[in-house]
Amino acid sequence: MKKIEAIIKPFKLDEVKEALQEIGLQGITVTEAKGFGRQKGHTELYRGAEYVVDFLPKVKLEIVIDDDMVEKSLKAIESAAKTGRIGDGKIFISNIENAIRIRTGESGSDAL
Repeated sequence: MKKIEAIIKPFKLDEVKEALQEIGLQGITVTEAKGFGRQKGHTELYRGAEYVVDFLPKVKLEIVIDDDMVEKSLKAIESAAKTGRIGDGKIFISNIENAIRIRTGESGSDAL
């Protein structure tokens, strides 16, 4: 099993969710996040005063899937989240040793 964490632009969330549903993904966890990378934030003007917005709004998606779904999921996320501009986000993949469904006690792939 693998865990995919994707940091994307908030306005791309619906497109990514639909792309993942199309490939048969069962569940997803979404968290609002703030951060910066190479983008380094931006400057805004408010009531005549200039200020720097360091942390930009992002959305963090987390999914745990079987190994055979990884490539399809990565392609779906990447194609749906891509704008071609700086700040599109990142995707991280990590190994998951086990998963347990609390309600039934199922473990491993059955818990997904």
